[in-house]
Amino acid sequence: MSKYWLEIAQEIQSIAQAGLEYCENDYDRERYQQLRDLSVKIMHSITDIPLEKIKHLFASEKGYQTPKVDVRGVVFRHGKILMVKEKIDGKWTLPGGWADVGLSPFENVVKEVNEEAGIEVKPVKLLAVIDKQKNNYPLDAFHIYKLFILCEDSGQRTSKGMETDDVSWFSRNKIPQLSENRISKEQIAQMFEFYDNPTKEIICD
Repeated sequence: MSKYWLEIAQEIQSIAQAGLEYCENDYDRERYQQLRDLSVKIMHSITDIPLEKIKHLFASEKGYQTPKVDVRGVVFRHGKILMVKEKIDGKWTLPGGWADVGLSPFENVVKEVNEEAGIEVKPVKLLAVIDKQKNNYPLDAFHIYKLFILCEDSGQRTSKGMETDDVSWFSRNKIPQLSENRISKEQIAQMFEFYDNPTKEIICD
């Protein structure tokens, strides 16, 4: 039920955002702002996100609303997967983050792995495009697509990750406590399936 209302709130927010961008009179603007405020209240009631944070997130969004893109690097070394420890919650995830404007998905993943893990990599191929709402993740205010990109390990460490507390390699049976808003056990298992079967077809929701 919470997921259902999240989808309703996101749709209301999308309509309100487009209306605020393109409406031509103050009366319509007031109505679209009321819709945005309503979506904020619904999201606050079904998530752990503070009300003011949701207001700030939505207030900074302009134009036609589209899903956000999260890019994650999948790097293996001797059967182990590269993971980074997040400063914000002390838990582990694949290196990555929001895609930056002006960079392609492959350019983004090289940048993110370098910044978070301090490792130079070469992107090889897209493994999966995951719709966060359709998988086992906590509820989020935004609709998010997660891109998982296989990267070739250069074997060279450039520096300590600037945005993380630790970097390590983990075997499939010794996965640490995960930062569940960023990565799920199911997705880690899927990445190891690609390691076992390099010809496995791309996953796309």
